[in-house]
Amino acid sequence: MKRILILLGKIIVKMLHLMKRNAGNLPGIILWHLTKHKCCSLFTVDCPIIAVTGTNGKTSVTNCIAQLFEKSGKKIIINREGNNLDTGICSMLLKYCDMSGKVKADYLILETDESHVPVVYSQLKLDTLVVLNFFRDQLDRNGEMETLIQKINGFCKTFEGNLILNGDDPNTARLGRANPKNTNVKYFHAEPYAFATHKIFEASEGRFCPFCGEPLEYEYYQYSHIGKFACGKCGFGNYEPYITASGIDLEKPVFTADGHSYSPKLNSIYNVYNMTAVAAAAKLYGIRQEVTDKVINNYTVKNGRMENFMLGDRKTTLNLAKNPVGANMTLRVMNEMNGEKELLFVLNDNVADGLDVSWIWDINFSIFERVTRVVTSGTRAYDIAVRIKCSGYDQSKIVVRPDLDKAVEELASTEGRKFVIANYTAVQPTRAALKRYIAKHGGKQE
Repeated sequence: MKRILILLGKIIVKMLHLMKRNAGNLPGIILWHLTKHKCCSLFTVDCPIIAVTGTNGKTSVTNCIAQLFEKSGKKIIINREGNNLDTGICSMLLKYCDMSGKVKADYLILETDESHVPVVYSQLKLDTLVVLNFFRDQLDRNGEMETLIQKINGFCKTFEGNLILNGDDPNTARLGRANPKNTNVKYFHAEPYAFATHKIFEASEGRFCPFCGEPLEYEYYQYSHIGKFACGKCGFGNYEPYITASGIDLEKPVFTADGHSYSPKLNSIYNVYNMTAVAAAAKLYGIRQEVTDKVINNYTVKNGRMENFMLGDRKTTLNLAKNPVGANMTLRVMNEMNGEKELLFVLNDNVADGLDVSWIWDINFSIFERVTRVVTSGTRAYDIAVRIKCSGYDQSKIVVRPDLDKAVEELASTEGRKFVIANYTAVQPTRAALKRYIAKHGGKQE
């Protein structure tokens, strides 16, 4: 029966490719139904599996860890297209397995949706789980964050493999206590950067100790609830970091991890945490330092994540923000940059975004620094305009342009530095609109 299902899946993949269609999810959906929701159990993997999960940063960290092994001469399999549910992972494995379901590689490196970690790795043996952070995201799909954390915590209670955890996120660090028998728990940590604060300025999910309920005490906040914390009552948060990022200077940018200096291309504290997680994985698997240097120092993205464009002579940075933390991080990068600047915010409410856009009220627009004008666009252009106005921003400086091309034209109509925030289904149409402007008026995609 297993061979028949594998054959059927491979036929579906082949047919979709002949039709010029992406076979990223449909084959897995069909097998999911035929296997009574256990489609990943069809495969036998003969190599270590490294999974990366968390609300933000999964794609970047997964791709970087994959590069560590690729540049070390290893054969790896990765869901590079980002299909990170069990059905997407099943569809991807169909392309690499033989007719018995065996998958051969040196390492299997999988970006995995937070809610699907227990699902996928109850069927596939996991060697290492990297957990980056937990924030509220797509509430109408995931539910409240605590529900999501409890699912992964339940998995970790019996997991004895490597756990690489963000020790500066109490929601992530708590997983390290799930299984007292697991001696393979490792935390990554970052010392304060120039804009770390002693007070919280953004929506926070980590205010209370998950073990005794006492308010957590923070030495500093990097962003949102990410920072150096500890519980004065039970000691939660007091751990020895496996790897620490220090000497963080985002102007250069540069940081040090495990005594070695890195110069990443992306200058945000958010990226420093991502790259520290990558450095932790490199240390765990004994990757040569020169390989780690190349990966961390050269990694960049071209898919709407801190991607730069020139609209004529106006430098424009586009970033995806699918939840309050993602938006707040872009605002931080924008505010920390000297000089005046303008913002375009594109907000959609399509099914993939989550139909509930109430999350925009957790974005801290009151921290605007030298933002001289805001343009809003997307299916919920007026909603985001009202939100920004209610933060105290001058209404006369807000321009609403629901049509994306008109919004980009409006943004580029004035001089100066530009930033663009777009949520999930808005980011690719926004990239396309920026490219159309460049084709018509000049400029370039960096």
